[in-house]
Amino acid sequence: MSPRRNRPRGGEKPAERPAGGVTGLERRESWRGEEWLVRPVAGSAAGKRYRCPGCDQEIPPGVGHLVAWQQYAGVDDRRHWHRACWSARDRRSARLQRSRNAPRY
Repeated sequence: MSPRRNRPRGGEKPAERPAGGVTGLERRESWRGEEWLVRPVAGSAAGKRYRCPGCDQEIPPGVGHLVAWQQYAGVDDRRHWHRACWSARDRRSARLQRSRNAPRY
C-alpha cells in the first residue's frame, strides 16, 4: 500500500486563501450601542505594523490580531486590535492620551 497523498493531483489548484489573508469569517458584535464588524487576521498575513487602540502598543508584523470597524464606517475607520485588548475593551479607558511626539499609526 502506498502512502496517502495530501496534495491535489495534476492540474488541480489548492483552495485559495481569501483576500487579505483573512482567516475565518467576519462576525458582528454590539459594543456601546453600535454594531461592529470584527475580522480575524492570521499572523502569516499580517505584514505591517499597526497600533492597537486598546493598549496603544504596536502590533508587530507576523502577529495574529483582529480588525474591527463600525458597521457603516468606511475603510479608513478600520482599527487593528490585539485579541486580548478587543476582549477587554469594556475594562479599558475609551480614549488614550498620547504625547505630542508619539507616532500616530
